[in-house]
Amino acid sequence: MKLATYRDHVLGAPRVGLVTEGELHPFAAEHSMRSLIAAGRDTLDRAADRARAADPLDLAEVELLAPLEPASVRDFVAFEEHVEGVRRSVDGAVGVPDAWYDAPAFYFTNPHAILGPGAEVPFPAACGARDFELEVAVVVGSEGRSVPPEEAGAYVFGYTILNDWSARDLQGREMQVGLGPAKGKDFATTLGPWIVTADELEPYRDEAGFLDLLCTVSVNDLEVGRDRLAHMGWTFETMIAYASRDSRVVAGDVLGSGTVGNGGCLAELWGRRGVQEPKPLQPGDVVTLEVEGIGTLTNTVAVAPPAPELPPVRRRASAARLR
Repeated sequence: MKLATYRDHVLGAPRVGLVTEGELHPFAAEHSMRSLIAAGRDTLDRAADRARAADPLDLAEVELLAPLEPASVRDFVAFEEHVEGVRRSVDGAVGVPDAWYDAPAFYFTNPHAILGPGAEVPFPAACGARDFELEVAVVVGSEGRSVPPEEAGAYVFGYTILNDWSARDLQGREMQVGLGPAKGKDFATTLGPWIVTADELEPYRDEAGFLDLLCTVSVNDLEVGRDRLAHMGWTFETMIAYASRDSRVVAGDVLGSGTVGNGGCLAELWGRRGVQEPKPLQPGDVVTLEVEGIGTLTNTVAVAPPAPELPPVRRRASAARLR
């Protein structure tokens, strides 16, 4: 089933709905997406049956929001082609680091800067190299610690589209410190248009266990990149196992696949071509991500007001540090 969060203008609060062909069936008002995920599939099925019995809304007339407020957001980097291209663009390095092949690396991004379908994306005013990232995310359905890879499928609730918006010039500078990305990323992440439960996408699974979905991205209706999700280096189940290793995942965690290759972001193309072509995103540009079996996610590029200046660093002389 497809589950969306929408704005209920009568109650003045977000509501969850079941998406069918052109319609949205509201769940009872006490349900949130997080509560439905945590309650388990039996509770969800009963709530969905009651929603189907309610009068539906016209999906085209509904304001969709981000499908959930994630407990956390881990963003992986599971596509080898993306790693190679972006390294050239961000720090001038060539090839894929040997460490990339050891495990599915990820970073934590900001769960408090989540946007939904149709929202304007406020890039930092100081950013000139604005970029998108076409990803698919898995939504974790239950809590686990050090989950074995062969058992991780039971922790998958569903999938959604993720756009990891990137301020490439800020990212390139801050990562010279050896940390990050941070401010080059945490201003906005888009999720949507809804969550597709895991069972809906099982027919797309290939013999190696990967979801073979066509993924495309366009800017102002001009296609920029396309790839297949099955080109990932690790399955989502392996990502859940690694995220939980010596740690903890909980219901409502979001794990991004990382950006697909073959133009899944502009920086990959910049790195391969040696020039910023296509040009960085401009205010007013409309970016559309489409993933087979899930749907379409569209946002418009905007610019936030200038942020306050920081005070300068306090530098300390070498002699003073040694005392």
